Amino acid sequence: MPATHDIFLPPAEVFSLKRVIVFLASIGLFGAMSTLLITHPDCYDHVTPPGHPEQVARLDAVLGSLAPLELETAKAPMAADDDLLRVHTVDHVAAIKEATPSEGWRSLDADTHMSAGSLAAAYRAAGGAVRAVDAVLSGEAGNAFVAMRPPGHHAEQETPMGFCFFGNVAIGAKHALDHHGLKRLAIVDFDVHHGNGTQALVEDDARILFCSSHQSPLWPGTGATHETGPHDTILNVPLPGGCGSVEFRAAMERDVLPRVDAFAPELLMISAGFDAHRADPLAGLNLVEDDFKWITEKLCDLADEHCQGRVVSALEGGYDLEALGASALAHVSVLKERSK
Repeated sequence: MPATHDIFLPPAEVFSLKRVIVFLASIGLFGAMSTLLITHPDCYDHVTPPGHPEQVARLDAVLGSLAPLELETAKAPMAADDDLLRVHTVDHVAAIKEATPSEGWRSLDADTHMSAGSLAAAYRAAGGAVRAVDAVLSGEAGNAFVAMRPPGHHAEQETPMGFCFFGNVAIGAKHALDHHGLKRLAIVDFDVHHGNGTQALVEDDARILFCSSHQSPLWPGTGATHETGPHDTILNVPLPGGCGSVEFRAAMERDVLPRVDAFAPELLMISAGFDAHRADPLAGLNLVEDDFKWITEKLCDLADEHCQGRVVSALEGGYDLEALGASALAHVSVLKERSK
């Protein structure tokens, strides 16, 4: 054990094994835990209308596929309103609360629906991102995967859309910067749809680099290359429908990976959408599980170089259940291997 640290243990009244582990990890005297899986059963109570692609079964597909990994698991807490207000307005939070039905569904737009359990699920999805950031930055976990729904990367400051109510990853990113004092953070979004919400929520913050690869043209119709943000911290990489592994990997190696490398983030966050898979019914890219494995490895390489391997990944899209489960397994298996 190195002798260069003056070890100060907390007072007896707050002494606990968990506090000691986190403290020792923070000064490099104790190895970080493996990948932390964050989820919560409240996500099953966010029930969408029959036939809706963002369905309860998505969570079963993801958690079932990850079960063989035997990950350390934590329950996602409810986000505090202060967490939400880092990126959303008071009016938006109030409107989501008021829209919650007592039974059945309420449609916020043609795609985005609330049931009686949706509000708690949305609060926990945002809270899961905050919990993941705290776990990774404290040394409790080497990296973390947030397996929650509803997703978040389409929610704008005052607009729920695209199955999303709150900007989960953006909320986690702002928490990392404001609460943990980081100076630079990168978000990489490889969902097949442009993360318009995340872009809108973070583009005014020069501390955050946001990179999105996505099919174009495709809903929501944003994410052109000229959208670079006021601080030149937005990078959009549109991909034409029909392209597959070769084009995706070339774009990542040409554009996204060098940009993240140059930004040198202190934390890397991932919006992990798996709907660019060739089996997905909502889009037209032709990726396979090995592509998600490959990009995860490349991002972990950058995290190892710049931010002590610290990665927080959160589930976004993916609507073919078999492809979703297999892709999530490919992604998280890399996280688990790299967290050791």
